[in-house]
Amino acid sequence: MSRLILILCLTLCSVFARGGDWTVYSVSGRDYLSMENIAEFYGLPKVQRTEREITISSGIRSLRASANSADFFINNLKFILSYPTVVKDGKICVSRMDLVKLIEPVMRPSAIKNAPNIDTIVLDAGHGGHDNGAMSLWGPEKAYALDTVLRAKALLQAAGYKVVLTRDGDYFVPLDDRVRFANRYPNAIFIAVHFNSGGWGTGVETYSLAPRGVPSMMADGPSVSDLVQCTGNARDAENIALATASHAALVLKTHMFDRGLKRARFVVIRDIAIPGVLLECGFQSNPYDGKMIATPLYRQTLAQAILAAVTNYKRAVGAPGAAPRQAVQATQTSPSYDVSAAPSVRTDDGSDAKAPKAQGDSDGDPDSDSKSTAKNDADGDSKSAAPTKSNPPAEKNAEPKASKSPQFKKPTVATPDPPAPPKKKKPAAKNK
Repeated sequence: MSRLILILCLTLCSVFARGGDWTVYSVSGRDYLSMENIAEFYGLPKVQRTEREITISSGIRSLRASANSADFFINNLKFILSYPTVVKDGKICVSRMDLVKLIEPVMRPSAIKNAPNIDTIVLDAGHGGHDNGAMSLWGPEKAYALDTVLRAKALLQAAGYKVVLTRDGDYFVPLDDRVRFANRYPNAIFIAVHFNSGGWGTGVETYSLAPRGVPSMMADGPSVSDLVQCTGNARDAENIALATASHAALVLKTHMFDRGLKRARFVVIRDIAIPGVLLECGFQSNPYDGKMIATPLYRQTLAQAILAAVTNYKRAVGAPGAAPRQAVQATQTSPSYDVSAAPSVRTDDGSDAKAPKAQGDSDGDPDSDSKSTAKNDADGDSKSAAPTKSNPPAEKNAEPKASKSPQFKKPTVATPDPPAPPKKKKPAAKNK
């Protein structure tokens, strides 16, 4: 599994799709495509099907889905679909939105257009000051997040990257100030570090911004606000590519339980104009996770995962920028953690730009997700085009049901077509 996850980030940029006719199924007003159809498009000829599950693969590449489930696996890395699969005509089908906004940019990150020329990494340590974040028996989330970010900064700078921090000490920075700070760097990527909370939950999970029209996985249900085009949605493709590189690195290097890559509208990834991701690196509320989070060795492993995520993302999307001066290798085997160690929070040398030490509370948005307090465990626009032999069909009508507004009208949400693969002769049309 580790080998497949690593290959996901290192080699997917060389993937080329193959042509095929799209058969679109309409279920409850939403469009779906069969896994067999997707297999033909991406050139994955091996199809293994049971009553409840299908795996399509070719060599080291594979996609796996289960009937009526939101769990989806690409090269054994777990993703949570925006909409559960459906079964139509005996076929397990994935929504058009998930095909365009998740599968396509993950399978072909090198085909993403207009990815920024990265020259800066913005690291965001969650919480701070009066906001402790999630608490464990060993310490507050704010201290562990800051220590992890400082360790990651050291590794990234040693590898030749420019790094700036939204906070470099134990002080509070409102969410909107973090956003304004990140947006000062147009050629950058944004990585927020947090630790989770919620019962006996365990493992790591990664959040990317939810596309327009898709309900947040951290909200109570669909909302009219889901239809708003957020600033970060302009980077939907880069967001999911960065999240994939980040989540793969977390799972590979920490050996923690894979809770999946999810979608939300947290303020810090919603309102930034650069590719962004939010990492949940373990559960403060779980004794096992909490003990590991409290060790410098685990936080150093997280820092190494962040370095790997940045390097693999740049390689996958082919974004030019400062090349690392040297390779920094992370331990590939599971370390033996000293659970008695306390967090060691260091102070930045002040050489890099810093966000202002604001004292006010964060600006709460009732229609948005917030990462300024301890969190609960939660599992859970261009022109639309007709299906063609060279492109996955664009999402036409994403219609989340609005439980909060009786006046909600069915929206029309268009998503861009993915880039076309190399031209080839058109095969004869097939009836499905």
